[in-house]
Amino acid sequence: MRASLVSAAAAVLAFSGLASAANLTEWKDRSIYQVMIDRYALTDGSTDHECAAHLTCGGTWAGLLNKLDYIEDLSFTAIQISPIVKNIEEHTAVGDPYHGYWSLDNYALNDKFGTEEDFRKLVAELHKRDIFLMVDVVVNNMAQAFDNVIPPKVDYSKFNPFNDKKYFHPYCNVTDWENTTDYQNCWLYPYGVALADLDTAQPAVANELNSWVKGLVSNYSIDGLRIDAAKHVNDEFLPAFAEAAGVFSIGEVLTGEINDLCRYQTLNLLQGMPNYLEYYPLTKSFRYEGTFEDLDDVRNKAKTGCNDVFALGPFVENHDMPRFASASDDLALAMNAMAYVLLADGIPTVYQGQEQHFKGNGTPFNREPLWQSGYDKTHPLYVLTSTLNKLRRHAQKLSPEYTEWPSETVVVNMNHYCLRKGPQGSQIVSCITNKSSQGDNFKIVVGGFQANDPVIEVLGCTTTTADAAGSFTSYQFDGEPRVYVHADMLKDTEFCPTTTVAQGKIGAASAKGAATGLLMAVTLGWAALFLA
Repeated sequence: MRASLVSAAAAVLAFSGLASAANLTEWKDRSIYQVMIDRYALTDGSTDHECAAHLTCGGTWAGLLNKLDYIEDLSFTAIQISPIVKNIEEHTAVGDPYHGYWSLDNYALNDKFGTEEDFRKLVAELHKRDIFLMVDVVVNNMAQAFDNVIPPKVDYSKFNPFNDKKYFHPYCNVTDWENTTDYQNCWLYPYGVALADLDTAQPAVANELNSWVKGLVSNYSIDGLRIDAAKHVNDEFLPAFAEAAGVFSIGEVLTGEINDLCRYQTLNLLQGMPNYLEYYPLTKSFRYEGTFEDLDDVRNKAKTGCNDVFALGPFVENHDMPRFASASDDLALAMNAMAYVLLADGIPTVYQGQEQHFKGNGTPFNREPLWQSGYDKTHPLYVLTSTLNKLRRHAQKLSPEYTEWPSETVVVNMNHYCLRKGPQGSQIVSCITNKSSQGDNFKIVVGGFQANDPVIEVLGCTTTTADAAGSFTSYQFDGEPRVYVHADMLKDTEFCPTTTVAQGKIGAASAKGAATGLLMAVTLGWAALFLA
């Protein structure tokens, strides 16, 4: 194994850096914007550069630095970026290593993204703006291009630091995704690139990775980590690796099964994970392949199955999954999905381009260069994201307990889902629907407040008053989400400087809705559903 390139100075920084590292509690108050460096911004800020989906596009750390206002104006308080270490150079049968996940040398930075000085400037500016930095790290494998002849002809001497075959599992291809031994010991993705599977059960391998990540975090003042393919390394490796890093770490555990995902918390293997439990029923509910009742059921089971749902990250898009809009171009549906992600329990994560309604399907088409949007700050999804991020931060400021205040179901059925989150006075009641922009006009009775509370719907700036039961009528006629707060919560803020009284638009469309059986509402907690 080659000697580590972490300097003595970095070793000193490890102590001081970890002492002030961002912890889980601080991360729970954040919302994360996921950036794929090669596809976020060019160094010169130009927006007319075109590139093929499988080729390097040229985005850099300097480009991200120059376009931080775009993220800050969205009111995100953390960013998650692609892995920063040196990748293979070759063009492969599945494209260029533009994404950063094909590690070759852990002790060199990826010069395709810029220089060390560029990266340090980016980190410094993020911290100046009080934006946390989460870096993706790859621990399951090292990469090498190959000719698709099995077994791969890997030259292990090219890897740093694992420059010998003895540090890797013998070649086998994952064939049984339900068998732990198979998916943890065999190699992933055997086409175009050989992902040589590190044997992290070996003390020599685990100790080296722990030493490397400790130096990486302290040397570059990194606030958090996303551990790529965490499910594919042995369980015992993960907690020691996160402890060595000394910062909040989420791990990719791609499963929608409660027991499979939650065990990473109950066994203290990981603090947090992207919330794939909710991802599947949430996206299915908008495609009418499931209902919001399915989502509600998963949420309730996760509360008891996992240790800490507030350390999970709700999302509907990332660099591995098809864009939400690839299934439906309807903007109203995308707005509802975004509202859920930003206002549900957990640490919200939004993938670059989601706020511009990008439509790419599977990889690599879901990795469109963001500059193709012109960084449009007037796009309805951009405006919605900014508004709801600011509202969430405002609620946290008013009530520190808001973040870990469990959401309560107010309304749930196949077409509507309303949640109440936060203590009285700073609660947010959010209502989403899968009716789409072409849906019928309707109204629902929603609770979550106290008798005679003045209520403001934040996205339309309309007012109403709760009745003796703390309920009110929510009018919906455009298929978009509705977000309600106590009127006093918005005093002396930028939200809704002027308001109008809430009114419905009831007509033939709502009669059609009633005829299709929308009266099959499920009443939970404070509310019941009624149609005009």
